[in-house]
Amino acid sequence: MSRDLLFEIGVEEIPSAPLYEAITALKVSAEKALGEARLGYETLETFGAPRRLVLRVGGLSERQNDQTLRIKGPAVKAAYDADGVPTKAAEGFARGKGVDVASLVRESDDAGGDYVYAVIEQIGQSTAEVLPDLLAGLISGLAWPKSQRWGSGSARFIRPVRWLLALYGDDVVAVEFAGLTAGRTTQGHRFLATDRTIPVASASDYDSSARRGLFVYDQEQRARIVREGLEAVEATRGVHVVVPGKTFAEVVNLVEWPTIGVGHFDPEFLDVPREVIETAMTKHQRYFPVEGADGALTNLFVVVHNGDPARTDAIVAGHERVIRARLADASFFYREDLAVNMEQWVSSLDSITFQEKLGTSGAKVARNEALTHKIAVLHDADAGQTAEALRAAHLAKADLVSHVVVEFPALQGVMGRYYALAAGESQAVADAILEHYQPRFAGDAPPPSLPGKLVSAADKLDTIVGLFGVGMPPTGSADPYALRRGALGILNIMIAGLDVTLDELIAAALEGYRDSHGFDVDEVGAAVKAFFVGRLEGLLKDAGHAYDTIDAVLAVAADDPADALRRCEALTELRAASDDMQDLSVAFTRAKNLSRPELGTQANADLMGAEEAELADALVAAEQAAESSFAVRDYPAVLVGLTQLRGPIDAFFDNVLVMAEETDMRENRLKLLNRFVGLFSRFADFSRLSE
Repeated sequence: MSRDLLFEIGVEEIPSAPLYEAITALKVSAEKALGEARLGYETLETFGAPRRLVLRVGGLSERQNDQTLRIKGPAVKAAYDADGVPTKAAEGFARGKGVDVASLVRESDDAGGDYVYAVIEQIGQSTAEVLPDLLAGLISGLAWPKSQRWGSGSARFIRPVRWLLALYGDDVVAVEFAGLTAGRTTQGHRFLATDRTIPVASASDYDSSARRGLFVYDQEQRARIVREGLEAVEATRGVHVVVPGKTFAEVVNLVEWPTIGVGHFDPEFLDVPREVIETAMTKHQRYFPVEGADGALTNLFVVVHNGDPARTDAIVAGHERVIRARLADASFFYREDLAVNMEQWVSSLDSITFQEKLGTSGAKVARNEALTHKIAVLHDADAGQTAEALRAAHLAKADLVSHVVVEFPALQGVMGRYYALAAGESQAVADAILEHYQPRFAGDAPPPSLPGKLVSAADKLDTIVGLFGVGMPPTGSADPYALRRGALGILNIMIAGLDVTLDELIAAALEGYRDSHGFDVDEVGAAVKAFFVGRLEGLLKDAGHAYDTIDAVLAVAADDPADALRRCEALTELRAASDDMQDLSVAFTRAKNLSRPELGTQANADLMGAEEAELADALVAAEQAAESSFAVRDYPAVLVGLTQLRGPIDAFFDNVLVMAEETDMRENRLKLLNRFVGLFSRFADFSRLSE
């Protein structure tokens, strides 16, 4: 026999992001708790709305499964004396497990030792007896980013818990938490429900009670309602609703009975940059902007509200007043900013602290300019692109003190581009100002232009090197300056075409601090390089390459991320296609272990036998082929050439005694192996490939 379980935790409004996390956490915890309690079930689902968390379990068994426990005790020789009489050790073990000492059994474990075991038969309790403590544990076990206490109690939750509903079939489960005892009633919609307290006859009647209470507890159902409402707006008005995923997810968890409304604002505000309008709507008000058929922003917006559908017009009018005030402020700030010379903002950066130990933002801009120039020279950028990059580096942080960016920090760089164009700067300079923040997040594209790449790399690298220098690298739990993200950004920029090595970049960045901050340049440089290599390992792993492939390649190519990626791609492809490289890696490891680099690679042909001569000739051919392939980074061709050495090296090891007694013969053979190892080592350290 089985019954359904319904458990609802009624709370004050839970913020959107923690609510999503709690829905998942509750599911995981409930599955674990029921498993540990030996309670079988058919289905388990969790849901959430702003004022409630819900657990529904279908077909929950009415009794715990019985179980037999076999608990290992002391060794037999310690449990019984020579006459087979139980010792105090056996008696104490039996007493501790609640069994008679005479019931202990003797068994051998996997290692062959003889031990005594207590066999305990546990008869399952009824589910009704188990559930109160189990459900109370689920509530108290939920972890929140921030929690609070309320009233005079000591219980903690993200928001005050106002009611508990717990039904096992038709029966109430007396769960207790925060001074509340669960009953069989839920709370309806705060504004819409005629009856605030809604009775629930049984677990299976919850849906009908929810309809009566005018709340949608299923977040997926609310998402469907909102999505269908947005699609209806598009269909009836011939427009496209702009729906940022983050805003959509947040809106779904802000309402319990979603209703769609369409508002408008004064068309004159469309003179403000689109990004400002969209940011004011989506981030500040959780509205959805609307585009016309031509893709241009219109003066319409969509709001999802939690009020009475019959009063949608009045509710939308209130939102129109709010957005009008927001956009009026934004329009004023934008006009005020346009009246300021960007050089004034650059000068203002001298009074703003970038980081306490690294000085002002103005000092950082000066370092960024110098580093941008150095990277441009290393990349061999032409004079025009170098000049554009330097101008962009000079102006890149200017908008940080603009009125709009102070109000909307997410628009840094975006507004800098607008202001630069308005000031008469070139398109390339304006674009580089925007691009220098790229990539902004995982999966974001690197800057498309070379000036953008140069400024972005310089800005991120200066921050990384500076903070490492003053002893503030990221820790396992903290990375307040997003240095990991910055390092990945630089690696992706290098892969996207910035032709500079890591050693060159780090050395150039360290020059900006050599005389001003007094830290050990060599020590900091080594730490920064290790930090980058660690991020590169992760990047290559995320690209699907095996750990040993990455290890082998980075042993020789860690300084050039783009080159390392191409080598990994070629090696991964070859390893998947054939066993040649695996066999060659074994031969390489053997050769490397025997090699003596101090002897050189110039073997005497007069001292060679047939197999040695065959290997020498094959090496000459492979070196010639590899030289041209390495020159154009055709790594698949390099590896194909290396695989041609499989036969000669196998024959060499099968038929030649490398460590011959004659010194000249032995050293000549070792020179051949040195040459073999040297050729392979140009590509990777194949000894690091696992079998």
